[in-house]
Amino acid sequence: MHDSTEIMGIKILKTTKDEFLRKDLLPRLQQQDKSHVVTANPEIVMKTREDLEYKQIVQSADYVVPDGAGILLAAKYMKQPLPERIAGYDLMMELLELAEAEGLSCYFLGAKEDVNEKTVSEAKKKFPGLSIAGRHHGFFDIDDPEIVAQVVQTDPDLIFVALGLPRQEQWIAKHKDKFRKGLFMGIGGSFDILAGEVKRAPEIWIKLNLEWLYRLLKQPFRWKRMLKVFEFMFRVVLRR
Repeated sequence: MHDSTEIMGIKILKTTKDEFLRKDLLPRLQQQDKSHVVTANPEIVMKTREDLEYKQIVQSADYVVPDGAGILLAAKYMKQPLPERIAGYDLMMELLELAEAEGLSCYFLGAKEDVNEKTVSEAKKKFPGLSIAGRHHGFFDIDDPEIVAQVVQTDPDLIFVALGLPRQEQWIAKHKDKFRKGLFMGIGGSFDILAGEVKRAPEIWIKLNLEWLYRLLKQPFRWKRMLKVFEFMFRVVLRR
């Protein structure tokens, strides 16, 4: 069992990406246990402050891991440091590689139709042996029973949900019980990166935990979202 760092009522695992994959996710996938993974960034934690239902969803997830330089900085400031950032995109790519090696099937749910299609195509290029259970774009009502039925029918081992915050976690929480098995993970804009629609930061920016700055420079319209990060850090400091 991992130790955790609690930030604004959300317990975030103290683990590395490799340890998390090897010791936690792989055994559960092999045993066909259901799992809900949340890759928490400051936006997600701030959303839990504003929305009690969403907070309960995140708190009830099987695993909450640190995604975002702000989370690492907050944990360090609280003198409860986390080993490393576990970025949603990196974790998804590692899981796709694992799925290919283990013969596990994946479902891709979310994003625009063309982005979803490109995502699956690129996943197959990178992992030729990957089993694709199915795919569907993200423009639907999260309560739509037909969409849920379609996904359930494919009996996937991994379900990547790219519906954005908070819809992806809400969809997983509402419908996970209808599945026989599956690892469910909300992955935000990761389909856009895999599909080549959005360029990821160079490795040096990622290593320096400056991916957020790179994205802001490339996509200035994101500045309002960045305000949440600064508010998050301000509240962490106030709580101290």
